[in-house]
Amino acid sequence: MIAAAMSEFARGGYEGTSTESIARRAGVSQPYLFRLFPNKRAIFLAATRLCLVRTRDTFTEAAEGVPQEQVYGALAAAYFALIADSDLLMMQMQVQVAAFQAQQRGDEEFGRLVRRDWDELYDTLHLLLGGDPETTAAFMSSGMMINTWVALGYPLEDRVWNGLRLSAD
Repeated sequence: MIAAAMSEFARGGYEGTSTESIARRAGVSQPYLFRLFPNKRAIFLAATRLCLVRTRDTFTEAAEGVPQEQVYGALAAAYFALIADSDLLMMQMQVQVAAFQAQQRGDEEFGRLVRRDWDELYDTLHLLLGGDPETTAAFMSSGMMINTWVALGYPLEDRVWNGLRLSAD
């Protein structure tokens, strides 16, 4: 059900997604959906968590057994494979928009919950990349640029981002 919600939110964002569309995609009734989640916000936060935990776990698995000098490249390759799932990529983008909108409304709790998951992702990457802040920043910066390009419609195979640092070399 959370995966169905992630797909719907990825396409419509927080504001543009109805709980009816989530229930329909999940193959359940809307009342059943609200037995599991108290409100749309809780559904969105669960989808956010799924998106970011899936990303974090993909990185962790990609680095297993890889020599430290090859981890950066292994993580980059894993990320290209991960964002081939457009729902995951667009959900990442929608999370940023929703957090910004919540901040504008003065909803600090929403932002805090979203930042918790991003902090966990950052901390995992930081450790996997050897604890160097510059390396972690370079990896995340490259990832955000790639997200933007792919969201704009550049196919993954175009590799317009070849100039970005996609390996530790």
